[in-house]
Amino acid sequence: MKERYVIGVDLGTSSVKTVLVTPSGQVAYETSESYELLQPQAGYSEQRPEDWVRGTIASLRRLVEGAGIAPDSVEGISFSGQMHGLVLVDEQGQVLRNAILWNDTRTTAQCRRIEEKLGASLLELARNRALEGFTLPKLLWVQEHEPELLAQAAHFMLPKDYVRYRLTGELAMEYSDAAGTLLLEVGAKHWSEAIAEAFQLPLSLFPPLVESFDQTGGLLPEWSEQTGLAADTAIFAGGADNACGAIGAGILQEGQTMCSIGTSGVVLSYEERKHIQLEGKAHFFNHSEKDAFYIMGVTLAAGYSLQWFRETFAPGQPFEELLAATGDVRPGSGGLLFTPYIVGERTPHPDANIRGSFIGMDAGHKLPHFTRAVLEGITFSLRESIDILRATGKTVNEVISIGGGARSDIWLQMQADIFRADVIKLESEQGPALGAAMLAAYGAGWFDSLQACAQEFIRPARRFSPRSETADQYDLLYALYKEVYPATRALNDGLSSHR
Repeated sequence: MKERYVIGVDLGTSSVKTVLVTPSGQVAYETSESYELLQPQAGYSEQRPEDWVRGTIASLRRLVEGAGIAPDSVEGISFSGQMHGLVLVDEQGQVLRNAILWNDTRTTAQCRRIEEKLGASLLELARNRALEGFTLPKLLWVQEHEPELLAQAAHFMLPKDYVRYRLTGELAMEYSDAAGTLLLEVGAKHWSEAIAEAFQLPLSLFPPLVESFDQTGGLLPEWSEQTGLAADTAIFAGGADNACGAIGAGILQEGQTMCSIGTSGVVLSYEERKHIQLEGKAHFFNHSEKDAFYIMGVTLAAGYSLQWFRETFAPGQPFEELLAATGDVRPGSGGLLFTPYIVGERTPHPDANIRGSFIGMDAGHKLPHFTRAVLEGITFSLRESIDILRATGKTVNEVISIGGGARSDIWLQMQADIFRADVIKLESEQGPALGAAMLAAYGAGWFDSLQACAQEFIRPARRFSPRSETADQYDLLYALYKEVYPATRALNDGLSSHR
């Protein structure tokens, strides 16, 4: 029997990852290639789009060679990608400047301009607040500071869509990524003429819209030769990294919620209600599942808070040892509380000036107390997004946990206690790369639905249930945690001029 595979490509901020997946959902091989992050000045975060293309081609070539597969055994390729990043190209498809990334913060003035110009209609149309990470503020920054470049631009793209364009020669953007531009009418699923006209942006800049599982061309001959894949291998549109992460965790029907703890932290829940109003308290985006949506809250420095803490106070100590020592510390960390606002915050406080804090320190606190307080503070921040979901009428009794937060049993149990929900760890977790592969598998006709694909590909490994007494204790601490932001906001505003 002929071997059959699909490939998922996850274009991240630091590297591109490719996974080779079988019809049973097994990852047969994986590779990655890193690339440079450019920070020419404070608040700027850019990358060279050509680096993404080179990295993707190199990773695909290593995947094919390393797995030793026949070129025609791959029946589809799809993509996951970092959201919001702005790529501008001219009529010939040539890139006009470095891409401005999701974590670039230069666009505060443009966000205020969007709010002043659009007012309440922004939430009515785009369903999200104007934040520095989104694409429209980046376009307006170029419009104001580099007008000659915008005048040359034929199209804007998002990162994975540019890579796919280079591999296929076909221009397209799918809904889950388009939703993060602030230019899509999310409920109606079309580009907003009203927003475009408000800022003199011609609709010719905007790529055609497609579904995540739609085929968007085949692999061009030049890339077939360089990767070892068959020419015209089917290429499918893919999805935003958070949408693909949700697919890879099986978040594909009402009542399903996930918590992903990486550098940032994400709480994401499947949503079918097109007209639900969140008043900007959380993000509302199109899912990669057709005509579905998701609600998402973000903690900007989730895993990054733990990384910062280790590098600063326990350099060289393995994460496993650092976290294991917290098992001897009682919930509440001996009266020590941490807020993970070390790079500002997103949900429920979109505040670039707020900064983190340890509160309640005394001479009896040792390294394990501080470590546990960091874990608890990150999880309290994520609980705020869980609370937003529940306030919409959602029942959140189960949470699929993925990312770094799913690698520690201590942290998984803590999530269950703080969320007051069962927390499920998956048997094998590949995150957005697997979600991209699932879109390729569905697009290639392996399954009748993404749900059927998830049933085959995704298997739970362990369940952590909340412990009543500990959950009660955490409720009291969580109430104190929520008081820290309003109590320290003015202090941090005052301190911002001294940074």
